[in-house]
Amino acid sequence: MNADWLGLEGKTCVVMGAGRGIGEAIAAGLHAAGGRVAVVDHDLELAEGAAGRIGDGALALRCDISNEDDVARTAREIEAALGACDVLVNNAMFFAPASLLETNFGDWNRNLAINLTGYYISSMAFGRQMMAKGGGAIVHTGSLASEFPQGSGVDYTASKAGIAGLSRQIAIEWGPDGIRSNTVHPGLTRTPRFEIRYQDPVALAAREKMTALNRVGQPIDIANAAVFLASARASYITGIDFIVDGGLRCKLFDLVPQVDVRKQ
Repeated sequence: MNADWLGLEGKTCVVMGAGRGIGEAIAAGLHAAGGRVAVVDHDLELAEGAAGRIGDGALALRCDISNEDDVARTAREIEAALGACDVLVNNAMFFAPASLLETNFGDWNRNLAINLTGYYISSMAFGRQMMAKGGGAIVHTGSLASEFPQGSGVDYTASKAGIAGLSRQIAIEWGPDGIRSNTVHPGLTRTPRFEIRYQDPVALAAREKMTALNRVGQPIDIANAAVFLASARASYITGIDFIVDGGLRCKLFDLVPQVDVRKQ
């Protein structure tokens, strides 16, 4: 088998929100496949820590994805250091749980600025680099919340639904320029940000039971899907919603209380 089976050797790969969790795992996967990786995060310390764990050549940068000027600066710095972008992964995320009536405009606007507007800004900045060199791949991290509303997360749900729409819009408009755009939708995933949800063994067991594979996902599970979509092996895949949930969606009716009708 070709050692560069994924076709990522020497490709410039930019991962936004890569300081930990899913973003770091994606950056590590792209690096392992031979990519020249930029580890970008709003927290430089997190970015530098992740880059150090990923290995030689990983470039750590701080960037506020919601700030157009900051993203433009970051894009220029990456192009100067690693070359024009071939792969962009939009993974930055903000989450402030609140119900509809509890939501305030500050959190709503911040969420959309990072989770949706930020994806647009970075896609525009790095998409132009891709156009100039004849193509590329964009992968966005979405969520099952884009289809199934998450309780106490109205701004998160709305932003993730918007990401899926943005991705498909990019796919149809930039496809002729050789740019593919897809969204990975993680299911239950054990990340540092949400580790507190898995400290209770009863809650962990209940969450595991919700999936067909009877386990909660790990960042590497999402990273493997993202790396594939970024690779040459996915060259005819664009505009899709790639569900990575361990079969949670398949369990919907299995989780509904049932009555044995055979006994009636």
